[in-house]
Amino acid sequence: MGENKRTFGGALGGLLGLVGMSAVAGLLVTVAITPALAVSSMATTSTINMFENLPNYLAIDDLSQVSTVYAVQDDGSPYALASFYDQNRIQVGKDATSQFVLDAVVAGEDPRFYEHGGIDLQGTLRAALSQITHGPTSGGSSVTQQYVKNVLVQKCELLPDPEKLQACFAEATDPTEERKLKEMRLAIGVEKQYSKDEILQGYVNITGFGGTVYGIEAAARYYFNSTAATLNLPQAASLIAIVNNPEKFRLDDPDSETNGAANGYAANKERRDYILREMLKYKKISQEDHDASVASLIEPVITEPSTGCQTATGSAYFCDYVIHVLKTDPSFGENDEARMLNFRRGGYSIYTTLDLDLQRASEKAIADNVPQTFPDWDVGAVATSVEVGTGRVLAMAQNKLYTQEKESPGPEYTGINYNTDFDKGGSLGFQPGSTYKVFTLAEWLKEGHPLGERVDSARKTNWGIFQDSCLGASSFDFNPRNDSGEAGRNYSALESTIGSINTGFIGMAKRLDLCGIRKTAEAFGVHRADGDPLQEGPGSVLGTNEIAPLSMAVAYAGIANKGATCSAIVIDRIVGQDGVEIPAPVSTCTQSVEPPVAAGMAYAMKRVMSQGSALESYRNTYPDVPMIGKTGTTDGSKDTWMSGASTKVATVVGVVSVTGFDTNQRNIYFDSGQAATARHRMWPAIMGVANARYGGDEFEEASASSIRGVQVTVPDVRGQTVDSARSTLENAGFGFMDGGVTDSELPAGTVARSDPAGGDTTSTGATVTVYSSNGAQVLLPNVVGQSLDQAKATLSGFGVVSTDQAVTDSKQNGVVQSMSPGAGTPATRGGTVTVVVGRYSAPPKGPVAPG
Repeated sequence: MGENKRTFGGALGGLLGLVGMSAVAGLLVTVAITPALAVSSMATTSTINMFENLPNYLAIDDLSQVSTVYAVQDDGSPYALASFYDQNRIQVGKDATSQFVLDAVVAGEDPRFYEHGGIDLQGTLRAALSQITHGPTSGGSSVTQQYVKNVLVQKCELLPDPEKLQACFAEATDPTEERKLKEMRLAIGVEKQYSKDEILQGYVNITGFGGTVYGIEAAARYYFNSTAATLNLPQAASLIAIVNNPEKFRLDDPDSETNGAANGYAANKERRDYILREMLKYKKISQEDHDASVASLIEPVITEPSTGCQTATGSAYFCDYVIHVLKTDPSFGENDEARMLNFRRGGYSIYTTLDLDLQRASEKAIADNVPQTFPDWDVGAVATSVEVGTGRVLAMAQNKLYTQEKESPGPEYTGINYNTDFDKGGSLGFQPGSTYKVFTLAEWLKEGHPLGERVDSARKTNWGIFQDSCLGASSFDFNPRNDSGEAGRNYSALESTIGSINTGFIGMAKRLDLCGIRKTAEAFGVHRADGDPLQEGPGSVLGTNEIAPLSMAVAYAGIANKGATCSAIVIDRIVGQDGVEIPAPVSTCTQSVEPPVAAGMAYAMKRVMSQGSALESYRNTYPDVPMIGKTGTTDGSKDTWMSGASTKVATVVGVVSVTGFDTNQRNIYFDSGQAATARHRMWPAIMGVANARYGGDEFEEASASSIRGVQVTVPDVRGQTVDSARSTLENAGFGFMDGGVTDSELPAGTVARSDPAGGDTTSTGATVTVYSSNGAQVLLPNVVGQSLDQAKATLSGFGVVSTDQAVTDSKQNGVVQSMSPGAGTPATRGGTVTVVVGRYSAPPKGPVAPG
């Protein structure tokens, strides 16, 4: 594989050739290999035979390296969010390593490295003799032997079982002669397989530099904020000095009495200067360079490496979600623990979906409008954006500082991602309020009901039986109110959506299957954050299931994508340390509702933006592109939401009570304004950036049938009994709603009028409200042409007010000219009728002609 390779026979032969092939030579080999065996008088031949029989192959696997999570900038360059490692190591090649480093290793650790075949006989004999004679100790291991030992230790480090790891480590570092024999044999085997330059570069990449710092590149960055390629001579010597005894010579303990800043890092300097002398001795540096380096101060610039998601600052929660996704990716191992272990050691580059501009806009929108803490309220704020049609998560932010500590440093910190499910590092979810109503709207349109169809939307304590094909039909005793106190009795689906009328949606649910509504929500990817099944009672229509904001963003992206929902993904590419791309998790897109249904939903949700509850968000979003949306407010204004989308990006923002403490946001004011309206300040700030970057197209046009439905004529039921009217209307396919009693001239108990009125057209299946007569009215008789006295008599029971009107016909003098209300109008006795009476005045006579 390169120059300077040696065979085992050649290496051992070279070793023996130094002393001649004799019994003395055999003894020296024995002594060189294992002093203890020599002292115990073991036969030379048996020792050599045992040596020959040891394994001579060492598989060198990939080293444990740093894995990094990136965002990709607009110019395509990676932006590091966070790194993860068990060992802080970045493997580099010879061309990225200063020659000073390589020369320092050889001069300081193994001057005859390029001459021996894996075992430095002189060094080994010197070490053996010092052990036998109890003289000064001297290291005898060659660089190749040290490399072998490090490789064996690294193999141990990769074991996930702590007990097996410890046993392996003890074996790899066992100070016995048997272990030394094996190390020597493997060192010769390594030299058969690899060139000297490859071994030397492998050594500087694998060796430890104290703590979790491994390899020359990580060491250069950590100790001197430099790189392996740009280290100067004294820095290189100082780092290689650490290798000899990392705990003694490392430079990151400035308070050390023996090796601290106060004494100029004396221990390291002594070893550094020794290495510099050796480099001079072997002519690797000049006398001038040596002297200047020895005179130089050791000035470390400790630069802590980034590790873990907290280094991603505002993007930390997005990073945290990425890591939880990786835990479920089978590409990294058979279970969560193995996957994370492999990830921290594998040197992977993870390129995510994060849009840095949109992320920064999200962070700023939250920071500008919601504080991290608030007196007597555990306030939370979230923002999540998803790309329509791909499921790519573009932004994810919240109002807390990220921490990986088991115990939070303070109320402004949390390790819980409010945007995601519990099993992805998130909370147990939040009630989305009225933003959940869109799934009832979807089911309404799926079942053929148009937006213009009206339902019984009056408040009531007993709504009767609700149909549920999964759990069975049942009645519910509850009395939901409308947020603004609306008391309308006959809202259309469109009106209920625009005004977010609770009772209107309960009335819609009454005409639907509760199980169908749940299944439609699930088709959009909606699920409870705690993993339990969605609840499907009528109350759930108003958004009582606890759901993660990311799930709602995915669903709204599905509505904007013509009803096709794409599951969330946060990783675009995964590249291994060898440069080979590994398949990343992919989004799964499913048709949640048919495009015509989605178009009908979009029609109503556009009206919510332009004239309904989301108007404040809509008019503050610049640039303006076509957008859909829905607001949500939970009971007592504890949580407030704004969810919406263009055809390119969906965004959900919310201000929530994290611990569930009942706080009415309408009574709380931040520096930016009312807490309840912070959503309408955050959402435009985020979507404005999204619109500028991604644009937006027109939504599909809704069909006439989804807006108005098939138009049919309402039967005229005036004068019928209420029961007869119900039967007539229901037989004609309409819903019936009793509107109560009203004033009418018709007999009491009969139908006075209906809404829509008989003869009007409305959609098939619409609800018709019927009002019964109280019999309190009469049809006003016609008094035009009567005298005032006659009119008063005719209108007995009514107050009569008269006004005069000039007439030119003397016959109309004192005669009623008109009446208001007009003849035939139903009126209640005791009311007032105004009559206009004619008044004639004779024209004046002209002047008398002179006679």
